[in-house]
Amino acid sequence: MDYLYAPWRTEYVTGKKSDCVFCDIAQDEAHDEDNSVLYRDSQCFVVMNKYPYTPGHLLVVPLKHTDAIENLDEAVWLHMSKVVRQCSAMLRKAFRADGINIGMNLGKAAGAGIAEHVHYHIMPRWLGDTNFITTIADTRVFSNDFQKIYTELKKNIDAYVTNN
Repeated sequence: MDYLYAPWRTEYVTGKKSDCVFCDIAQDEAHDEDNSVLYRDSQCFVVMNKYPYTPGHLLVVPLKHTDAIENLDEAVWLHMSKVVRQCSAMLRKAFRADGINIGMNLGKAAGAGIAEHVHYHIMPRWLGDTNFITTIADTRVFSNDFQKIYTELKKNIDAYVTNN
């Protein structure tokens, strides 16, 4: 049997459990850097996924707690979609991404890890970004450091994402 050590997950496994991690982040602007928040405004925020599928995997999250997109105000829904479009442009440029995956998993049955609070996923993709280790070992190898990615995106996000 092979073992893959992931000590960074200890905090997640043993830490205080929250009713909703996104609501905690939404209400704690003072800790945006600790929470990897890149952007926030009066309707939503952009945060890096702590357990990314690819380097630069972002989440766009409404401030309103809901598990159904139909419960979002039309203005919030349209604004979030605009922010997703702006983040897509930023990721293409910042990472020279060959493509972008954008989506939502609505409900546990659809694969949502945090089903109680809707959110968009935005993931940069590259030709050949999956390889044998992903295929045969169900393991992903990231060539980028999480904190370096956060620092670089945080430095550039204002040029892409606006509340206009």
